[in-house]
Amino acid sequence: METSLFVLGIVIFLALAFDFINGFHDTANAIATSVSTRALKPRTAIILAAIMNFVGAVLFTGVAKTIGGSVADPSKLDNGLQVTIAALLAAIIWNLVTWWLGIPSSSSHALIGAMAGAVFVGAGPEYVNWAGFKGIVEALLLSPLIAFVVGYIIMTILKWTFGKKSPHTVNKGFRSMQVITAAAQSFTHGTNDAQKAMGVITFALVTSGHLDSLEVPLWVKIAAATSMALGTSVGGWKIIKTMGTKIFKIEPINGFAADLTSASVIFGATLLKLPVSTTHAVTSAILGVGSSKRFSEVKWSLAGRIVITWFITIPIAAVLAGIIFKILF
Repeated sequence: METSLFVLGIVIFLALAFDFINGFHDTANAIATSVSTRALKPRTAIILAAIMNFVGAVLFTGVAKTIGGSVADPSKLDNGLQVTIAALLAAIIWNLVTWWLGIPSSSSHALIGAMAGAVFVGAGPEYVNWAGFKGIVEALLLSPLIAFVVGYIIMTILKWTFGKKSPHTVNKGFRSMQVITAAAQSFTHGTNDAQKAMGVITFALVTSGHLDSLEVPLWVKIAAATSMALGTSVGGWKIIKTMGTKIFKIEPINGFAADLTSASVIFGATLLKLPVSTTHAVTSAILGVGSSKRFSEVKWSLAGRIVITWFITIPIAAVLAGIIFKILF
């Protein structure tokens, strides 16, 4: 029993560490446009993002239940804690590698891929809920396409509406509006991304017999929300630089359109209890907005590098989790 509690403690620690890393890895996406257009000072943006992430994380649990039960049934795994440790280690390693390289990859992809890979190797392919896994991956792949289209449409409408007005006046107004959309973006990030660590911890509590269902305990909500908020307070400057300056030159009206788009897509997914990638939603929204502004201004070579990272994250995380499980257990 003491050994089981010790292993469970390791799982909880790793899940909160993943959430902390997710905080500075993915939340950078949420504030990148507002920082790059100087709508918010970096420190102010990070504090705002940390607070809104915490609030969003505490208020919702639907995505956590999806994460906790869709890839595998925790009640059927005899070695669920070991599987979870391997998955979390793989997701953390991949997140740190992509953060170090300044590539805005998806923490969601990393975690889902790692969970599937760890279950596949640690318990067997028959224990992977392939239908649930497919449903999550479909949501992860569909959301960036929706964000691209919606971003293109919103930016086109804004161009039609404000095209004849003074650019200085327009940008001054939208720079103020970006404070609101940055807060909304951070809030929706909390409603979806923080749920992933909650789901993993709840998964571990069920598989270890400490919970009978995937209902998320209050202490898990607070712990995950706090961990993500603390991670957010650290900031992810490399990713902010990539998202805010390297894809195309973002002006306040563009940043407003991108933030409004991605926040809407992420919150819509939260209401449907589907885990999506903040990275995907924000990047695709920026690409859609940039394409509407002027297609040639988008640095498609960088966009291609980002997209390639999206596609390779799930298989790499899955293989890495399988290898880690074999090495450790």
